[in-house]
Amino acid sequence: MQNSKNLQLYFAVIILIIIISGSIAASVIATHNPYEPDMLNRLQPPSLEHYFGTDALGRDMFSRILYGGRASMLLSVAAAVLSLGIGLLIGSVCGFYGGKLDLIFTSVSNIFQSIPGSCFMIAVTGILGPSIKSLILALVITSWAGFSRIVRAEVMQIKKETFIEGLYCIGCSDIRIITRHIFPNIFNKLLVLFTIRIGRGILAVAGLSFLGLGVQAPMPSLGSLANAARDGLTSYPYKLIFPAVTIVLIVLAFNLLGDGLRDALDPTMKEM
Repeated sequence: MQNSKNLQLYFAVIILIIIISGSIAASVIATHNPYEPDMLNRLQPPSLEHYFGTDALGRDMFSRILYGGRASMLLSVAAAVLSLGIGLLIGSVCGFYGGKLDLIFTSVSNIFQSIPGSCFMIAVTGILGPSIKSLILALVITSWAGFSRIVRAEVMQIKKETFIEGLYCIGCSDIRIITRHIFPNIFNKLLVLFTIRIGRGILAVAGLSFLGLGVQAPMPSLGSLANAARDGLTSYPYKLIFPAVTIVLIVLAFNLLGDGLRDALDPTMKEM
């Protein structure tokens, strides 16, 4: 069992290293300009010149997937960082102090989590209009409550430990106790949740872009590439296969990485 989990973790790390390296060095690795049409080479099948073929405007699919993967990952990471920051702030304050503030934010987070995330994101991007800012805002709105609830529960549990009373006795302030002694104890769980959220964010970005509510042209994204593949799907299936496989690999790798980190960082899982 342990060997199988290790293999999954190694697979996830290798896939992420390849994809992240390709995204960072997209401008170097890309074989063609991802924005420049070439009507003479439109709808070409995969070849040595165009590894993933070309689209309806003759643009190289391999180059566009590299740039599209970079855009999707940057947006997902940015949204996950903002969600983590908001959830960490609200969850720690509510869990540590409790009272009416805790009741208010708990009720608000329950409302956010009761609404299906995909519907909420579509509503936000539909109201604000398709743009990168509205896309990030939609991701943050649907993600912060999950971080907040985890942080709140962990802080409430740790606050009852006897060492917290000892810290008060030696004159530690609330901020020092929270930042120096509570946060390190919940870091492991937040890291796992953060990793999984990135994978979900990439899937959400792809879904919204597929619907035309995410990344807008001329910037490529994995979702918009999959959407463009609907035309002539039976004749040119590679237009859908390559971006779809890329999305699946990225999301799968982040989920496997999150599971692997949970098993590695949780002492109870090591005993199994």
